[in-house]
Amino acid sequence: MPAPEHLRSTPYSPLYPDDLATEWIDVFGCAVPVHCGDIGAEYTALRTAAAAMEFSMLFRWDVIGPGAVEAVNSVFSRDLRRLGPDRIAYGVFVADDGTMLDDVTVVTPHDGFVRVIGGNEEADDALLRDAAPAAVSVVQRRDETAQLSFQGPKSREILQSLTAADLSNKALPYYHFIREVQIAGIRGQLNRMGFTAELGYEFITGAEDAVSFGTALLEAGEDAGVRLAGAATVMMARVEAGMVMAHLEYDHTSTPFECRLGWTVDFNKGPFRGRDALVAAKDSARDCVVSVVIDGIAEAEFAPVALNGEPVGVVTMALPSPHLGGRTLGLARIRKSAAAVGTALTGEASGASFRAEVVATPVFDPERTRVRS
Repeated sequence: MPAPEHLRSTPYSPLYPDDLATEWIDVFGCAVPVHCGDIGAEYTALRTAAAAMEFSMLFRWDVIGPGAVEAVNSVFSRDLRRLGPDRIAYGVFVADDGTMLDDVTVVTPHDGFVRVIGGNEEADDALLRDAAPAAVSVVQRRDETAQLSFQGPKSREILQSLTAADLSNKALPYYHFIREVQIAGIRGQLNRMGFTAELGYEFITGAEDAVSFGTALLEAGEDAGVRLAGAATVMMARVEAGMVMAHLEYDHTSTPFECRLGWTVDFNKGPFRGRDALVAAKDSARDCVVSVVIDGIAEAEFAPVALNGEPVGVVTMALPSPHLGGRTLGLARIRKSAAAVGTALTGEASGASFRAEVVATPVFDPERTRVRS
């Protein structure tokens, strides 16, 4: 079926098959396919070769001018002053009361320039512009740039065949980036990062070059089994990897300590927005995010769960996990008192009862060796 007319197309949408028959979802006003033909084949490509997944829907802000680093640092949970010129920082923006606004990635390629990537449009005015002094401008780049995530064990091999840049693990480690690189004749920024627990990269280039880059990448990986992948594969991978998402594992009522992001808060950096509230909240968080294996039902999103008959939380997303042989795997926001691995929970969804067991997070590659390989 065609994409809904009320949603925006994306720079890579011309690469989606013409006969694509799928549901579409709204991601920040953009039409994103649930799959690109075969969900099982897409997942297999991700885990055995590589899959290309579009993230152009995210917001990309360039903060430019003297004081740009200090401006972003005043609202970001990590200390950008200690960040090397080729490093990526993952952290959070919070409100004055310490509750979550967004989880973001930040790079500072040179003095006077910071790039922020996130999923909350309000961060533009509510945070970045308010924090910026007169000499600093904040420019939203989403409309003019494209972002493609390329994830899987063969992602480096395939990208390396298209560039003269050294993409070895030593030259480009995990959570590092190359600001200016040419791949398949297209110039852009290459980040080594992802949302899948696989070795992977994200390439940011001009929107006008997206189709040329994507076509070259898919052609280079065709013999290896590379495929385009839609939202369903991204969600499968991120649940198996234990990655959190806004409006699911956290919302405006959560602190970073309740959604597995407390480690991103650097209390030693000095003042930043929400710091005092986070200090107070650090040891008082009641909830946390856990992985659960669910028996008796396949659809359990937003289903409440209980421990010994007492409500303790809610399943945020659940779906059949290929890594677990098709068993239903979910993430859940629950009371810390019910979060120990092995805890047996019960729940009900669509009139059907189910059992759930808390398991260690992440389920896939628990040592995180693949992303660092």
